[in-house]
Amino acid sequence: MPVNKTDDKTHPGRKKTPSGGKKRAKGKPGHWLWLVLGFGGVAMLSATAGALLAVSLSSTPLLQTKLSPEEAAIFGGGKSISRGTLRLPELTRPVNILVVGTKVLTSDLDQEAPDDSGYEPLVNSFEGLSDTMLLVRFDPEQEKLAVLSIPRDTRAYIEGHGITKINAANYHGGPALTAKTVSELLNGVGVDRYIRVNVQGVEKLVDALGGVTVYVPKDLKYKDDTQHLYIDLKEGRQHLNGEQAVQFLRFRHDKYGDVGRIQRQQTLMRALIEQTLNPATIGRLPKILSVIQSHIDTNLSVEELVALMGFGSQTQRSNVQMLLLPGDFNGTGQKEVSYWLPSRRRIKQMMAQHFDLGYDESDEIDPTFLRIAIQNSTDDSEAVQTLVSKLREEGYRHVYVAEQWKEPLQVTRIIAQQGDEAGAAAVQKDLGFGETRVESTGSLNSHVTIQLGRDWLKQLIED
Repeated sequence: MPVNKTDDKTHPGRKKTPSGGKKRAKGKPGHWLWLVLGFGGVAMLSATAGALLAVSLSSTPLLQTKLSPEEAAIFGGGKSISRGTLRLPELTRPVNILVVGTKVLTSDLDQEAPDDSGYEPLVNSFEGLSDTMLLVRFDPEQEKLAVLSIPRDTRAYIEGHGITKINAANYHGGPALTAKTVSELLNGVGVDRYIRVNVQGVEKLVDALGGVTVYVPKDLKYKDDTQHLYIDLKEGRQHLNGEQAVQFLRFRHDKYGDVGRIQRQQTLMRALIEQTLNPATIGRLPKILSVIQSHIDTNLSVEELVALMGFGSQTQRSNVQMLLLPGDFNGTGQKEVSYWLPSRRRIKQMMAQHFDLGYDESDEIDPTFLRIAIQNSTDDSEAVQTLVSKLREEGYRHVYVAEQWKEPLQVTRIIAQQGDEAGAAAVQKDLGFGETRVESTGSLNSHVTIQLGRDWLKQLIED
């Protein structure tokens, strides 16, 4: 579908309503009343029901952007994704949600700085270049939740603007053009809804959820006076508040740049899902929305949002998959534009396997050709070499020792670094220990990364 555009580069293709750019979400009060009455027989959810009714009739909707009919049609063609039940709304089919994170400064909107100090404050806005981009698949049929991270420097075609970095799509055409660009990059995958959230909203969301505990892999220190951005986190397990979590998410000043930041984002997202996403969170949804509502823009209805959260709270943690768009770095970024170059062949395989686009088992890699990296968290070098020998005895030809994994692990993690779940499962079966995970937190060039824990040492003693 074509996307409308205007000459105003800060609001191309979109018109704001007179009431502060917000549009009242269309609701069905009778439907919600029926839903609430249905909750009456379920004591555990009775408080939630009343709160949801209040949210559904709220004068402050979550849709901040007015989409043209052509733009709205990009998102699933208006097809329903949920239905009300006697308990909570539930998903009726697999859905793909585009999540766009923004960090907007005054200069991004061609606004003047408040003074001559050089300070560029953050603006509560969704315009400008996107800072983070995710495509999240909620699949009730497979009972899986897949999160695909798309680096902001990904080289992509943006309609009307040619080949450039994918984060410019939000700047030129908002959520509709971003969704269209992502769909074309990912072999035509559908995008059903979108969520845009700015960095202030992320901070408030983490605080509203009570913070999050993560292992900070190394000292993270950075200073930028123009943004008043001061990152100072120490290595080790820490409980982060909203401000500290944003520091953890925004740091990208190491050898892997934005891709290294994505790995930390996946670590924090998994921690949030495991620590805070549960049925009790749904009951707190009205309060959470009231805190972040001015920092979020989405075409999800309240019913759909509750259905998504309900599905996420019931999904087994082993079925939460964190993926990274397959690709490679180009150049050094010193004399040329620095891109993340997408791999079309590997994208096709990943989308087929995790987003239901023509999966074929013949696309799977022969396990013996897997590149397997070992990251040791035990400080026992002999144990690593013993593991290398065992893997080679099992027929794995490409095994190497990567950088140390700083977080001490009791249970070994066998990471499907490039989404090859079957390959990771084969390694786990041959080793006879550890847990498999689909995420991209391991060694970038591997198919499978083994983050070695103390269960391997225990097995060596028993053998």
